[in-house]
Amino acid sequence: MKKLRVLVLTHESLVPPDSLEGYTEQQINEWKTEYDVMTQLKAAGHEVRMLGLYDNLADLRAAVANWKPDVAFNLLQEFQGIITYDQHIVAYLELMRQPYTGCNPRGMMLSRDKVLSKQILSWHRIPTPQFVIFRHGHPYRLSGKLKFPLFVKSATEDASLGIAQASIVEDRAKLKERIDFIHESTRTDALVEEYIEGRELYVGVCGNDRLSTFPVWEMDFGTLPEAMAGIATRKVKWDLKYQKKHGIRTGRANGLTAADHERIGRLAKRIYRALHMSGYARMDFRMRADGSVWVLEANCNPNLAQGEDFAESAASEGLDYAGLLQRLVRLGLNYRAEWRLNGER
Repeated sequence: MKKLRVLVLTHESLVPPDSLEGYTEQQINEWKTEYDVMTQLKAAGHEVRMLGLYDNLADLRAAVANWKPDVAFNLLQEFQGIITYDQHIVAYLELMRQPYTGCNPRGMMLSRDKVLSKQILSWHRIPTPQFVIFRHGHPYRLSGKLKFPLFVKSATEDASLGIAQASIVEDRAKLKERIDFIHESTRTDALVEEYIEGRELYVGVCGNDRLSTFPVWEMDFGTLPEAMAGIATRKVKWDLKYQKKHGIRTGRANGLTAADHERIGRLAKRIYRALHMSGYARMDFRMRADGSVWVLEANCNPNLAQGEDFAESAASEGLDYAGLLQRLVRLGLNYRAEWRLNGER
């Protein structure tokens, strides 16, 4: 690939330093993805600039207009502190005729809205747990539609925010308590769905029109007692000391047949297309003891840090970190946005 001007977009608090020297592991973990992407793109010979954003669209416009990057490498997960607003930044890039990496605005909107995405997947007859939505700020009555145990989470937040062992509820009293907790702590709607007991599986997907999948990955809950294992709580996902203490890790799923891998890979691609996604994504599944597979979430623009699920699953297929980032850049450069379909740049 020729050398490019790459504008890396991230939250203003996550712009990394040039060196890791003097920082603790916990500090590094906050901006590890940004550091890994920046250093690897520079090592590949690209000219890289980091742009930290909070609510400053003028800075983005100036950077694109004045520097004229070949591609914007999008690592934003929010804008103005609101998770769902990052899709508008990508839409703004399209309005500026600026190529970018990762998912398009429509795919981001559909996949980030957990309720809407589940409705779409159900229409496509893709198995997803039955659910009910409880609106924030509205009175509600508990429904008898779903069967316990149930799982309660925010309808819009990601990164396991608000998810803990208490998210699994066994009776109506605990259900009401957890719905109130989600409403009060996240200020969002509460999504209540049937809890799927089983293995936690992840599948990485890459592509715009032609799609490829990486090997099925699995969360290993290590030494956690059986009563606590089974869900990827915020502590399980992000607390490094907790992970080390209990040997929590992810790795290639063992014991699956070739037919299982093919079936799950096909399902991941169906989800990707149903939600109009592009660039790259990670699909989260549950696999019951009977072999049935249920989709939990479709995650656009998942964590790209070196050593994390997405990059490691790619590496297991022979695509190293440098190659993975180059592939994502090529996908961004080749994505056929509407302005390209009209014959422009």
